[in-house]
Amino acid sequence: MPLQSTLSGRSSSSIQAESTQWGGKTFEQLRQECLQKGVLFEDPDFPATDSSLYFSQSVPVQIQWKRPKEICDSPKFIVGGADRTDICQGQLGDCWLLAAIASLTMKKDALARVVPHDQDFEHKYAGIFHFQFWQHNKWLDVVVDDRLPTVRNRLIMLHSASNDEFWSALMEKAYAKLHGSYESLKGGSTMEAMEDFTGGVGEMYETKTAPSDLFLIMKKALDRGSMMGCSIDITSSAESEARTTTGLVKGHAYSITGLEEVKFRGQTIKLVRIRNPWGQVEWNGPWSDNSREWDYVDKAEKNRILQISSDDGEFWMEFEDFKKNYDKVEICNMTPDALNEDVKRHWDVNVFEGNWIRGSTAGGCRNFVDTFWTNPQYQLHLEDADDDDDDVCSVVIAVMQKNRRKLRKEGLDLETIGFAVYEAPDEEDQVGKDFFRYHASKARSRTYINMREVSERFTLPPGKYLLVPTTFQPHHEADFLVRIFSEKKAGALEMGTTVDADLPDPPKPSAPEDESEEEKGLRRLFEQLAGSDKAICVMELQQMLNGVLSRRKEIKFDGLSLSTCHSIINLMDVDNTGKLEFQEFKVFWEKMKKWIMLFLAFDTDRSGKMSSYELRNALKATGMQLNNQLLQLVSLRFADNDYNIDFDDYLTCIVRLENMFRTFQALDKSNTGRVNMNIMQFLMLSMNV
Repeated sequence: MPLQSTLSGRSSSSIQAESTQWGGKTFEQLRQECLQKGVLFEDPDFPATDSSLYFSQSVPVQIQWKRPKEICDSPKFIVGGADRTDICQGQLGDCWLLAAIASLTMKKDALARVVPHDQDFEHKYAGIFHFQFWQHNKWLDVVVDDRLPTVRNRLIMLHSASNDEFWSALMEKAYAKLHGSYESLKGGSTMEAMEDFTGGVGEMYETKTAPSDLFLIMKKALDRGSMMGCSIDITSSAESEARTTTGLVKGHAYSITGLEEVKFRGQTIKLVRIRNPWGQVEWNGPWSDNSREWDYVDKAEKNRILQISSDDGEFWMEFEDFKKNYDKVEICNMTPDALNEDVKRHWDVNVFEGNWIRGSTAGGCRNFVDTFWTNPQYQLHLEDADDDDDDVCSVVIAVMQKNRRKLRKEGLDLETIGFAVYEAPDEEDQVGKDFFRYHASKARSRTYINMREVSERFTLPPGKYLLVPTTFQPHHEADFLVRIFSEKKAGALEMGTTVDADLPDPPKPSAPEDESEEEKGLRRLFEQLAGSDKAICVMELQQMLNGVLSRRKEIKFDGLSLSTCHSIINLMDVDNTGKLEFQEFKVFWEKMKKWIMLFLAFDTDRSGKMSSYELRNALKATGMQLNNQLLQLVSLRFADNDYNIDFDDYLTCIVRLENMFRTFQALDKSNTGRVNMNIMQFLMLSMNV
């Protein structure tokens, strides 16, 4: 079910991580069970077998799974604090993950959440460890046993430089379990893992083409506790970690730890403080630790900024030199629940979960205007401008596709995704096709790309906006998460959530003497089929409708099914005889004529079928509104493989929905919208889909 949540300042310790173990047992429960039984934990959810390593190939060497106590005499969980030297790459192509773990070790509060310290190889040791990762708006607690893949008694995956330290190897195993296998971790971006370690949302800027206010963006990010990194691009693997003459290292992940503005010879100079995780090898150009530029800065200011100057890997650069020398800046904006209390400011965060489902809500990008409007839509209300600019509101919008690594073993990979932002019309319902035909977007993702997440920062005037996240091609399915970070509190809601019906009472049938020629013809046919009780059963109704409709050349169909006719009798049989009398049939026929006209209006190519993407509009014209989830279920139930609905299924759908709405309204005598279940639950149960 689509979900919305808002984060506004909860501490991380107040948010309980969910257990991911089959059966729902927590780490502490599982550990206690093992201690009581005197056994070491063996994880049934992620066994020590080849399937946990690879899904697309056989294991190339003879692997032995060993516990740390079988590898060395006195294993430790953490030795002397977790730091970057604990992270050495193994045979897996997951350097993106290792770089993120290295950055995490410099953010001790975040590290303590991901790597809980309530575990080691001595006190309460039971062969079980646990780690916490953020996944799709939830913190998850992932338990693993400590059996690790080895060859000739050496770890073959991520390991520490110290042979007796195992926190990093066990953390990689837990992350592999979360995604289904070690192989699922091949290839990725450092920002992806940083988001999973913090719950933050990532941004990336190319320094050579960055916006003019990049310094301000970075300053605000630091004020909000964001994690920031920078790097210098390489053109070949030979350049990796090559040192420049100015003391910088190519292809290496640096952290950005501070930004300042100082007075220098009558000018204001922007400075950036950068840290090399090696703890040494520093910039030796202007504004480096012992450069002459500092001699022209006020002494108190200089002491405040430089504090203790030493070759500790941390250094200052002028912002313009920074942009010339570094190529990329990555910002991981932290959610309020991931921050400690001394952070100056918090982002306001709105979160939505949704799906692109073929045939109903997988409309593709704006190139496909006939279906684009059927994508999930979200309205964003930006009321208060930024503190430093009365005219605009800063907002970061991120769309993340869910579970794609885990789905690799099923042959699925990342979809190509993006989004567009429009100035919102006044309506509160799903915005229709014509709006997008005649209105251009106000903002959009820079490109459609097959990455887990697409994010962009915008400055927009206060007002209401419409966000439309999409896959590039229509009919491509995926679950997704939308996160909206704003400097000030913003309102947000999902569009098209109404489930309702405005069904007027049917007109009373005309008296026999007032019947039209059409009705007289129908009466003659009805009386031929009816027995002595002057009513027709379901099979006779099928015969009559197929006979009448077959004469209408504009309707192309193979005949109505018995199931459809059963649904018609259920709707129109007011005296509960299981049959239709002619007066009941006449009322139905008036409805039928309106439904036929609607079907023909949406059968634009006169194929005898209508696109399932038009079902929302067709139902709305009959007085019924469904939300995205119900539309998805109905489309999956009635549409064919080409996302079309023929006349028989269209009629069945409308008849059954009207019958269910009328039944619900009859039960809900007090008009509360509930009869021990809400209208949506009732419809889902009744549709049996």
